[in-house]
Order: sequence, then structure tokens, then C-alpha cells
Amino acid sequence: MVNGIGLGIATLITLVLSNTIVSLIRGFVRKEVRLPVFVLIIASVVTIIELAMKALFYDLYLVLGIFIPLIVTNCAIIGRAEGFASRNPVGPSALDGLMMGTGFLVVLALLGGLREIIGFGTLFANAELMFGEGAQSLTVVLNQDYPGFLLAVLPPGAFFGLAILIVAKNWLDLRPAEKPEPAAPLPEGA
Repeated sequence: MVNGIGLGIATLITLVLSNTIVSLIRGFVRKEVRLPVFVLIIASVVTIIELAMKALFYDLYLVLGIFIPLIVTNCAIIGRAEGFASRNPVGPSALDGLMMGTGFLVVLALLGGLREIIGFGTLFANAELMFGEGAQSLTVVLNQDYPGFLLAVLPPGAFFGLAILIVAKNWLDLRPAEKPEPAAPLPEGA
């Protein structure tokens, strides 16, 4: 779960900063070079985040490894820069980045938590990587004798976990909404 939160925060910061910068320069970038410029901006922001994470959260940086630089290739980030930030003022673009990034953060934290519970039977293991030594007490062990489920913590486990989250969301969306009881008709002349 801690890895999901760390990657989610990095993605959130990337979305806010790249949307803001793209919105600021939108009037100066020609249509022919717009996409390469946006990718360069996103890559620069991710590089800054990666260096900051390496300096401030080195152990978490080592755990996340290649996934931090891969944020650059996230089509949703490029899509938000192209589809929203390049067409809107700074304020709405920054807010869009914040909201989209928060969505990524929530999904990555849920997915990480689901994988950690199924894979290890814990929650918030290694919290000290992000929150400092005092956070070791945040670790919740759900079952001391749980043998673990290796597939959940391997890369394919992320796809299975994502599928579970999508099924749960679709199930919630398809549930019939509770309709209020119709009000009793008023007597005539009232």
C-alpha cells in the first residue's frame, strides 16, 4: 500500500505541475510541436520528482525503481495535457491535475492495499519508507499465520487486482438505486 501511495503522490504532483506548465505556455507552442513539447515538460517534471524522491525517500525510491520514470509514458497524463490543459487557463488546469491525480492516488492506494492484504496478510508494511521510523507502528498484521499468496504481489497480480476493482465499481454502478416511496396522494380539496 505504501508503494501505491508513493507512486500515486508522484503521479498527482506530475499531473498538477505538468497541467499548470502546459496551460502557462499554451499560447506560445505551435500545433506542429505541441505533443513533443508536452512530453518534454512531463519528462522534466518526472525527473525532478525522481531526484527529489531519491534525495528524500531513498528506500522508497529503490522499491519503486523503474515505475517512477514510467510515469512519463502514462497516456492519461499526456492526454490531460493535450485535451484539457492546452485549452484552458492555469487555475482550472491545475485543479484538473489535482482531481485526476487524486483519482490516480486513490486507485493506486486501493490496488496496493488489496495486493498487500492478499499477498502478505498485512497493511501498511514498510510505512517507515515514506513516513519515517515512527511509522513502523502503522503496520497492521491481519493474520500472523497467513502463508501469503505470491501471485498477488507479482506484476500479474496487479492486473488481477485491477480487474477486481473494475468489477466492484461496475457492480456498484449497476445496482438499482433505491427509489423513495411515493408520497400518498393528497385528499381532494386539500
